[in-house]
Amino acid sequence: MARINLTVDGQQVADDVEPRTLLVQYLREQLGKTGTVIGCDTSNCGACTVHLNGRSVKSCNVLAVQVDGAEVTTIEGLAAEDGTLHPVQESFRECHGLQCGFCTPGMIMQTVDLLAENPSPSEEAIRLGLEGNLCRCTGYHNIVRAVQHAAGTTTETSSEAGASA
Repeated sequence: MARINLTVDGQQVADDVEPRTLLVQYLREQLGKTGTVIGCDTSNCGACTVHLNGRSVKSCNVLAVQVDGAEVTTIEGLAAEDGTLHPVQESFRECHGLQCGFCTPGMIMQTVDLLAENPSPSEEAIRLGLEGNLCRCTGYHNIVRAVQHAAGTTTETSSEAGASA
């Protein structure tokens, strides 16, 4: 067992973990952060994306022992303490950027990182920035609209998004 100390969603955490434990397993099984989804276990789908020291990473590709001393933000850590959704979460809701919801936590976490790096991305930059996150349901059109909405690069409303989908 290895001892790790980190901050998860603003809370200090200290735990003993097996050295082979993946970050996604640690978050879900030991901390109950089940919004971080296990999708493929191969880092291909992006469903398990979290922020590690402010940058998006696929948590199925990181060992828990590697995050000792780090700050991790999960999808549960994006909303305000009063339950107010993060602007990106709200944009995904408003623009119907989800269907089954399986990929949504990873998409949102990747989008937050994308917009931190490029606050006004083009459609091409959005598609490139999200290419490591797979969605099997939506066809990506409403996801792109949600990112544009969150970035303020479109004024399209949810009713318009639904009508044009």
